[in-house]
Amino acid sequence: MGRRALLLLLLSFLAPWATIALRPALRALGSLHLPTNPTSLPAVAKNYSVLYFQQKALAAGQLHICIIQLNHYKTPLVDHFGFNTVKTFNQRYLVADKYWKKNGGSILFYTGNEGDIIWFCNNTGFMWDVAEELKAMLVFAEHRYYGESLPFGDNSFKDSRHLNFLTSEQALADFAELIKHLKRTIPGAENQPVIAIGGSYGGMLAAWFRMKYPHMVVGALAASAPIWQFEDLVPCGVFMKIVTTDFRKSGPHCSESIRRSWEAINRLSNTGSGLQWLTGALHLCSPLTSQDIQHLKDWISETWVNLAMVDYPYASNFLQPLPAWPIKVVCQYLKNPNVSDSLLLQNIFQALNVYYNYSGQVKCLNISETATSSLGTLGWSYQACTEVVMPFCTNGVDDMFEPHSWNLKELSDDCFQQWGVRPRPSWITTMYGGKNISSHTNIVFSNGELDPWSGGGVTKDITDTLVAVTISEGAHHLDLRTKNALDPTSVLLARSLEVRHMKNWIRDFYDSAGKQH
Repeated sequence: MGRRALLLLLLSFLAPWATIALRPALRALGSLHLPTNPTSLPAVAKNYSVLYFQQKALAAGQLHICIIQLNHYKTPLVDHFGFNTVKTFNQRYLVADKYWKKNGGSILFYTGNEGDIIWFCNNTGFMWDVAEELKAMLVFAEHRYYGESLPFGDNSFKDSRHLNFLTSEQALADFAELIKHLKRTIPGAENQPVIAIGGSYGGMLAAWFRMKYPHMVVGALAASAPIWQFEDLVPCGVFMKIVTTDFRKSGPHCSESIRRSWEAINRLSNTGSGLQWLTGALHLCSPLTSQDIQHLKDWISETWVNLAMVDYPYASNFLQPLPAWPIKVVCQYLKNPNVSDSLLLQNIFQALNVYYNYSGQVKCLNISETATSSLGTLGWSYQACTEVVMPFCTNGVDDMFEPHSWNLKELSDDCFQQWGVRPRPSWITTMYGGKNISSHTNIVFSNGELDPWSGGGVTKDITDTLVAVTISEGAHHLDLRTKNALDPTSVLLARSLEVRHMKNWIRDFYDSAGKQH
């Protein structure tokens, strides 16, 4: 693995998209699908009205998981931190108030990440499940430069000068302005506590929002938020090591079969006939050339990474339609690494087919696609080239991947070639404190032990109010998904703890407000 593609792939946890060459690394995974798993327990009905802040109504009647009010909010400035422009843009957000109570209620505010906010709404069932218990209004705020919240419309990505305003700091300021707007314009909301909630990059934003705007939110739930996956705060190899552990524990010799597959691909691709055989054996949509081999290996690597992130205990379609515990299913085909190259690669195809064709509807595999189009490829690629600079490396010993060292210069040169910018690897830790965050309060960091992003997350309590919740059988922000009959006990306990903390924050808010009056 030695290409920017895989660096950006890892930087896309936050977002798996259409072409690996542009792929970042934190993921908010998935495509906008209705649940297909009969054991899912959606908390709400499916109709929603579509409205705009400027009172320009659109037709309703589509089907979705959530009942929402869809607004475009035109107050946020494109640049919150300069004074020579007053340009604004339409920020989209979703509101659901079925269970909201004006007396003693709360506001749960989802800090949108790198993609379409409706997709995040549909994949954050936890908020819907706890809304009645917390008497909560639900708000899902779309991140600037994603979905329909484009500061420069169709030109947002055509001029690098426009992208200068795509930062986490600007996004947090958008959220702050939106909360002020909601409290100004919704009767009963003005004196209610707000709790920030997010997963993946959205979880990082939720934590950072509480750190930077503690007067706006009384607390934050940061699920699968790798806020320490920067500089040398954690080892650069921890992410891929966890991926490997997931495969090693899911089947005998599974990770070793994958480790040996790379050299098998190299040997088979040395000749034209070998390339032709590989194309057929892997059922690829386009013929392989010698120039495609690194891309092919990056695509396969990303598939294993994606499987680790969505190794859920029930059938799901977050990134692709998948069975329960999909890595165990994959590893059924990878039990014997000591076979011929051709047989090993045929087994690799069977494993890949679980991810890409579990539904049986796919006729060939496209090595330019790994997941959903609901996430923003271009925006995340830019963020991974500026401030979201996460070191990744592999050594082929502690992990099942080809060795590749972290190469900041390589990333920097590629970023400059694509965007005309150089990354600032120290900026996030300067801005948000790195591991020096003990002065902050009221943040719950949840992590699943199966999730490779947990390696960059907060997994131990820092103080009594900076709390870590560990989900032993959890993949990527499993706790934020809707409740399911097959949920393991560890995630049930995690959600119970999270709700208890949120109730405490709400109680403390009202106790403090009562004393002030």
